[in-house]
Amino acid sequence: MLKLELRPQASPVWSVASPLLALAITVVLGSLLFIALGKDPVRGLQMFFWEPIKSNYALGELMVKATPLLLIALGLAVCFRSNVWNIGAEGQFVLGAICAGGVALLADKESSRWIVLGILLAGIAGGMAWAGITAFLRDRFNANEILVSLMLVYVAVQLLVWLVFGPWKDPGGYNFPQSKTFDAVTQVPRLMKGSRVSIGLLIALAGAAALWIFLFRTRAGFAQQVGGLAPAAARYAGFSSRKALWVALLVSGGAAGLAGALEVAGPVGQLTPYIPVGYGFAAIIVAFVGRLHPVGMVFSAILMSMFYIGGELAQSRMGLPKSITGLFQGLLLFALLACDTLMVYRVRWGKTADAGRKAVA
Repeated sequence: MLKLELRPQASPVWSVASPLLALAITVVLGSLLFIALGKDPVRGLQMFFWEPIKSNYALGELMVKATPLLLIALGLAVCFRSNVWNIGAEGQFVLGAICAGGVALLADKESSRWIVLGILLAGIAGGMAWAGITAFLRDRFNANEILVSLMLVYVAVQLLVWLVFGPWKDPGGYNFPQSKTFDAVTQVPRLMKGSRVSIGLLIALAGAAALWIFLFRTRAGFAQQVGGLAPAAARYAGFSSRKALWVALLVSGGAAGLAGALEVAGPVGQLTPYIPVGYGFAAIIVAFVGRLHPVGMVFSAILMSMFYIGGELAQSRMGLPKSITGLFQGLLLFALLACDTLMVYRVRWGKTADAGRKAVA
């Protein structure tokens, strides 16, 4: 009989091994799922783990998906390390896309390439403003930030729908609910010809480096984490838990808004009702699989983007439903939560554990 025995302290080995074991369990469960659906499990896993990396073009598309996931996850890591539970990054992503799209629609033939900077700044401002609503309600009325941020996602989506069905609808778009295609001058610069990878990838990697320095090499980063986790201790040390709340949500909202701006001014090129694709929610998994560490989140963002691309390929080539992507994401999350138990507990055989206790007695 197996028993769980509390460890004296959390295991650093399992802190690294747990995500790897969770991935292995996800692969096994995914294979069983393909078999249950009457599909070839080897071909199914190939869609998720080989097709997204088998060519330069595939790697480019992988980076396109990974960029917004990494950006949003970096912002969420600041929140979660500060004990602020921002679950509404999807709404902040959408608001960033709306604000960035509004600036892009102002472009004309005389606009310079510097308008791209304005587009990105507008996206950051939009995401920060949307997250600021949650920060204000939590700070002023002690509202639950989980519920507030989550409900604001639906408000943001409905605002986007109203705009593309109404005032921003393209008059020459054959009555489709979408804005006009943005002018070429608003396009975020791409890193190489023939690929959709933009400078957003460099921004995301630079953000990971900046977050590492902030969290682990600055007094402000230390104060940020203490202010969220132990408000009483933070006050005793002269840190402000209120400041930690505002910084966490504004940084998180700004990162999500920037991701939205890069998306609409990059691969999408216009506003449509399909801008919200779940990046804000998937980034929560990215953050925790990456252990809220900038380096870990780089790799987990790549893994999650493989799930997105693999799900799309499984739909088109194997006839599987769209929900297969979310299913793999959910399997990974629940496997991680289960494996994280091994960080705090060690597995013992029941008889061995009983004998050890008797020997001590």
